[in-house]
Parts: sequence; structure tokens; C-alpha cells
Amino acid sequence: MRMSVPLLGIGSVRHTRLRPARNAFGYPTYFLLLPLRTMRRHGDGALARNRFAPIGFHDSDHGDGRADCLGWVESLLASQGITDADGEIWLHCYPRVLGFTFKPVSFWYCHRDDGTLAAIVVEVNNTFGERHCYILDGQGLAFGAEMQTSKVFHVSPFCRIEGRYRFRFMRTDLTNALGTGRTVARIEHDDADGPLIVTSISGELAPITPRRIRQAFFCVPFMTFGLMALIHWQAIKLWIKRVPFVPKPAPPDTFATRPNP
Repeated sequence: MRMSVPLLGIGSVRHTRLRPARNAFGYPTYFLLLPLRTMRRHGDGALARNRFAPIGFHDSDHGDGRADCLGWVESLLASQGITDADGEIWLHCYPRVLGFTFKPVSFWYCHRDDGTLAAIVVEVNNTFGERHCYILDGQGLAFGAEMQTSKVFHVSPFCRIEGRYRFRFMRTDLTNALGTGRTVARIEHDDADGPLIVTSISGELAPITPRRIRQAFFCVPFMTFGLMALIHWQAIKLWIKRVPFVPKPAPPDTFATRPNP
């Protein structure tokens, strides 16, 4: 994968709950896909970083809140004995919008120097201000392949901490001069009775430019507030449908879960 410029994707989020009452929704969204090691060497281009802007990115929104999120994920990988992620590290995340942020999930695609995937870090935030990471690695890790891990972190008050996540990440080989393409991140949650929730984030990618930023901002105005409002509205709908409420348990003892250490 030769492309190494910061990208902004415009697309949609879809979410379907299958049981005990079906509830499905989809809405437009946009997101960032950032080559952090290239940006460390060559700068951030048109992306507003660690400063106020209509659409921007703040390192402290990730990991342990330090000023250099790339340094954080590098230290996380080292602590897990993952030493071959010596290529590009791409961060797929929501931006700050007008200084506000809400990042339910972010994905760190950690490549080897030959372009293959050494690990994917799935960084999850819940509405209680807690954060947990699932580290995917090992044989079979690749775009298009299914990867699994047990669920250990409380996210929704309408889901128990049980079952497993199934992940699939798809991305076109962005080698053309324009750096355009498409990405899809799909997460399925299965419990003891089978498939329960299916979620996906997808979009068309293009390099971050002032024009692309304006296009995204005016396509989905006040996106962060819209995300938070939609999540609360969907919670009300589930309550009306009498989906059982699950009290929040204590967070996991460890910050990161790795199914294949």
C-alpha cells in the first residue's frame, strides 16, 4: 500500500440489533484515516491537529491521553511483544467537530515494513468515559479476513458482557495517484444464542484538503452532536421496546485484551 497522505472518508454508519426486538438505523458520517508515521516525518498537511477547527484531530483523544498518540500505540504494541509493526500505522477514527469529540470506536492498522498487517488495535469508548482496547494479531490477520475476540468491556446498557466480537476490515488497495478508494469496518456481536448486533462504518476516501473538509462539514453539520443524539434516541427506542436494561459492571482489570498472545 503506497499511499501515504492523510485521508478523509465520507460514508455511513449502519447498526442492526436482531433480538429480542429488532432495531435498525443508518446515518451519514465522515471519518479520518491517518498515516501517523508518515505524518511524524512530513507533517500534517491540511489537517488541523491539536488546535480548534471545524474538523480537527487531537492526539489526547486516544490511548492514555498523552500528547503523542503514535508514541502511545507504539508503546502498547511493545508491551504486548508485537515488535514487527515497523511499517505504517494508520488510525481510522472520528475527528473533533467544532472542538467536540465522540469516538465510540477507533481502529489502528499496524503494518509491517512489507505492507502486511502485524496487528489491529480496536479502541473502544463507552458513554461512561471508560476505554478499552482489543488487540488482534497472529496468523490469518489480513484485510478481508474475519478475526474474533471475546467481549470483556461494557458498551451498551442493553447488552451483557458475554459472547464474542467478529471483525472484518476491507479496504481497496489505494495505489493510484489521487489516493482515493473505499474502506469498510464491520463488527458483529454474537451472544450465547447467536448473532445479536451487526455494525458497519464505510466510506469513500480522498486526501484531506480544505475543499474536502468543507464538503464533509457541510454534508453532515454538527456530526458529533448528531451522533450523541442518535445514540440516546436509539436507547429510548430500545427501552420502549422493553429490551432488558443491563447495569454497568466494573471495567476490566487490564486496559487491553489480546486473544492470541
